[in-house]
Amino acid sequence: MKLSFHGAGQTVTGSCHLLECRGRRILIDCGLFQGRRALRDENAAPFGFDPAAIDHVLLTHAHLDHCGRLPLLAKRGFRGEVIATAPTFELARLVILDAAHLQEEEAGHRNQGSIRAFRPGEPEGGTALYSMLDALDAIGRFGRTAAYDTAIDIAPGIRATFFDAGHILGSASILIKAEEDGHSRSILFSGDIGNAGRPLLRPPSTPPAADFVVIESTYGNRRHRSFAASVEELYEAITSTLQRRGNVVVPTFALERTQEILYCLRRGIETSRLPPALPVFLDSPMAISATEIFRRHPESHAPALAALFRSGRDPLVVPGLRMARETAQSAAIARISGGAVIMAGSGMCTGGRIVHHLRNNLERDAASIVFVGFAAAGTLARQIIDGARRVKVLGEEVPVRAHIHTINGFSAHADQRELIDWHDRIDGKQATFLVHGEVPVMKDLAPLLRTPKL
Repeated sequence: MKLSFHGAGQTVTGSCHLLECRGRRILIDCGLFQGRRALRDENAAPFGFDPAAIDHVLLTHAHLDHCGRLPLLAKRGFRGEVIATAPTFELARLVILDAAHLQEEEAGHRNQGSIRAFRPGEPEGGTALYSMLDALDAIGRFGRTAAYDTAIDIAPGIRATFFDAGHILGSASILIKAEEDGHSRSILFSGDIGNAGRPLLRPPSTPPAADFVVIESTYGNRRHRSFAASVEELYEAITSTLQRRGNVVVPTFALERTQEILYCLRRGIETSRLPPALPVFLDSPMAISATEIFRRHPESHAPALAALFRSGRDPLVVPGLRMARETAQSAAIARISGGAVIMAGSGMCTGGRIVHHLRNNLERDAASIVFVGFAAAGTLARQIIDGARRVKVLGEEVPVRAHIHTINGFSAHADQRELIDWHDRIDGKQATFLVHGEVPVMKDLAPLLRTPKL
């Protein structure tokens, strides 16, 4: 086996790992880089390998930083097979098509001169990184569907098994075994490991034995607040903001985080922690579609949630919820000056409808901005979380007067304790590689992982 890393090596985005064995080239994920400009520039750079030589892509899950460069891979010659779980395929179609639409839209703006010239590393002439046609080509590469705990023959002597990672709907850790001349080697890719004890999904599966481990380290230097305490903090933030007659703006990821916040809002209203007529706006076409996909896959739901669905009670329906697919609906929401909960993407505030809501609410001291997920270095979300007094939004400097809340107990990623526990349960490991983390975080986590020395 030969393993090389082409993304998320010392950062949290752009996951892309190449495994070569028995004459086959297998890619684990192919994600977009997100965050500061230096990372974004890497999206248009060469992959570091020949896309046409890749035989298979195994997707751990459908987040953009794990699947968002598949259209570029296809554009540059990939003609192999993509393998993933059924929910991952459904969500990845949604994410990839949306990303292609945004790429084309931004390229159009650049060509019209309505935003600044293209950045270094972007395709010259203001063209999109990839087109809708490239996205459809990548989707056309979607092949066999993986079921949890069931091995798939990738090629003669090479098998892959997907295990529930508990991160988002359909997420997986992937074990690859290769056998030749009576000898075998195995390598386990963690993907993104979920935060256990959540209301929507089952916890991560017990990891299988493996010779080598590639593990994410997003929150490898910290521990999350308990989920119950985080929900209580959310309720308190909403209540205090409503008392000030401000808006609660929640930058949220379309996959999983949106559904979890909807669930919590419903529970808050049912238990009288929140007003029964609370206006809630979901201003994200992708999140609306992802919620519909979530309902279609009860096999991935936590037992209590599945029981609610079977009883005919939809736990994701909030009284007073209004969903905005059209741009005109989003513009109407932006005119609301107070008294509402507004959820929109992107979660890191790198684009999407959330930037308009931030522009309208950041300078209002009655408003609250509630962050419920990870924000990569260099993103607008990270600047606000880190205490910036002024930030640039839509080309204009805006003072930050709103109340800022960071509630990390909603994270879909395992914290330090859970990463160590997951890693400790892997039998037979000889070496571990840390990925998907910032360098200081990796340095904190590495000494805590018990791995025999080679």
